[in-house]
Amino acid sequence: MMSNSQFTFENFHHYIKKPKLLVWILGLTSIFSILTLYSPNLLEVNVQNFFKANPHKDLPEGNLIKPKKEEKDEKKCDLFKGHWIPDLNGPLYTNTSCPTLPESKNCGKNGRSDVDYLNWRWKPNECELPRFDPKAFLPIVRGKKLAFIGDSVARNQMESLLCLLSQEETPIDVYKDSEDRFRTFYFTNYNFSLMVLWTKFLITGEERVINGSNSGVYDIYLDKIDNTWIQKLPSLDYIIMSDAHWFFRKSYLYENQKLIGCIYCDEPNVTNIGPALAIGRAFNTALKFISRCQDCNDGLFTLIRTFSPAHFENGSWNGGGNCNRTSPFSEEQIDYGGSEWELRSNQVQVVERIKKKEEKKGSKKRYEVLDVTRAMMMRPDGHPGSHWNNQYMKGYNDCVHWCLPGPIDVWNEFVMALLQIKIGSYLY
Repeated sequence: MMSNSQFTFENFHHYIKKPKLLVWILGLTSIFSILTLYSPNLLEVNVQNFFKANPHKDLPEGNLIKPKKEEKDEKKCDLFKGHWIPDLNGPLYTNTSCPTLPESKNCGKNGRSDVDYLNWRWKPNECELPRFDPKAFLPIVRGKKLAFIGDSVARNQMESLLCLLSQEETPIDVYKDSEDRFRTFYFTNYNFSLMVLWTKFLITGEERVINGSNSGVYDIYLDKIDNTWIQKLPSLDYIIMSDAHWFFRKSYLYENQKLIGCIYCDEPNVTNIGPALAIGRAFNTALKFISRCQDCNDGLFTLIRTFSPAHFENGSWNGGGNCNRTSPFSEEQIDYGGSEWELRSNQVQVVERIKKKEEKKGSKKRYEVLDVTRAMMMRPDGHPGSHWNNQYMKGYNDCVHWCLPGPIDVWNEFVMALLQIKIGSYLY
């Protein structure tokens, strides 16, 4: 009898004369074929290759693909490095289909007639970012509590997420404080609570009162947390933290009760530090507090949303500034050497430091960067401008907040991607 090494197609006829042996060979071949065809790993690779080759095809239900073990030398896709490309599919919702859309962000209702700003999507350079899918998002957060912590731009992102999720389920408005700064919405079918906790600086800031009137000048204590939002921390599973725009005004900065500098001041004996450094210190204090929170959820997942730039031209908020552009900037038009990028870089550095400390001590708390700065620097066309409705700011252009629907919706596509990665899903 021939050895195994001698078996070839030329001598196969020697074996087909032996029926039992032939059945044995054919059986093994069939089993091998079935295992090859239906192997989960191979099937997964085939799905992945299909979507790589056909990036405009819809993803499977839920936009979820099982994780793929990466080779050590394989680079992960950076979701935040990319560019805006035309997308005639339009947004997931409209300014009439979102039941929770606030008047101040309803640009269409307030007279904005151009719609080109709605027909763009963010394209990472090395992968695809799936469109937001409420049917994929809500099961991830079932039974959880998510809070946006920050200023009115943080609230703007919460309002975007509410509109996106309301296409699957209309939430119940369960709590609103007297100033409408702390809100909680509840999704009954998923036992999911979504809230916003408003804070000017994340840390303690007190406005100076001069002759009985508010001065618009603040004393900011870089090492003291703002107690208004930390009370909710023990109940939270997810945090999306952001802040910046309140720092762009005259302020005096303190540590250990001592004056160490200022923002936009002109006193000869006080160091003008500038907003970027102060904002970095504020985030550092906030993240330290979360890290040391013994009553907090062991698996608390905190996303730090980086600076969202304003796009005032021909003046400032109260100086006649406007934002009348109707199309995005190209990447070549972006200045990465300016204060906006410095501010964003300071925030990223703070997050990286806290991540290393938490990993070193074996903490289960997670921290990630929600890096929107690059994408939003390219979108001067996405602000309400004169197309907004706010009784307290009549006559001003809003070039800080974002229209709904609009480019801000991509922030929540980023959030969905980061949550999917956290639970083990893999995006292409």
